Amino acid sequence: MNEEIEFILDTAKEAMTNAITHLEKELRSIRAGKATPAMLGTVMVDYYGSQTPLAQVANVSTPDPRTLSIQPWEKGMLQNIEKAIQIANLGLNPMNNGDLIMINVPPLTEERRKDLAKQAKSEAEHAKIGIRNARKDANNDIKKTDISDDMKKIAEDDIQKLTDSYVKKIDEILSIKEKEIMTV
Repeated sequence: MNEEIEFILDTAKEAMTNAITHLEKELRSIRAGKATPAMLGTVMVDYYGSQTPLAQVANVSTPDPRTLSIQPWEKGMLQNIEKAIQIANLGLNPMNNGDLIMINVPPLTEERRKDLAKQAKSEAEHAKIGIRNARKDANNDIKKTDISDDMKKIAEDDIQKLTDSYVKKIDEILSIKEKEIMTV
């Protein structure tokens, strides 16, 4: 196969892989009943005037499936961390005991589980759109190449096979996440 086509295929594969990586990152932040440090992944703390991810100013752990424990590196950060969690509007209620912050994660209601499953589906759909856009870009690039029509057709078929495999992978990831969300 010609180098130009290989480059187009590699570029499409990289874009599709990035879409999957982004999906996995987004799904990690969707709560699935049990406490995980990833639930606080979007929390930004005011650290001496600059917004800093929580994980860079404190140790976040899960002593049990319903509790998050946040141990700041500096005791003076307790109030800032507590405030940042409330501002993040995650529906969590931080409790400051003077040494660390504990968060009891309430069990999910059936309605909330359905909302989270819908949110996961939406994220999966965004990933599929990213995959399809990568396919479209690759096919447009293939049409611009100076090769025979037969070679273009073969390359387009390869792109379609790649697209199908990545869409299938998204469906598998979504299925696992939905099961995780709906399991009580």
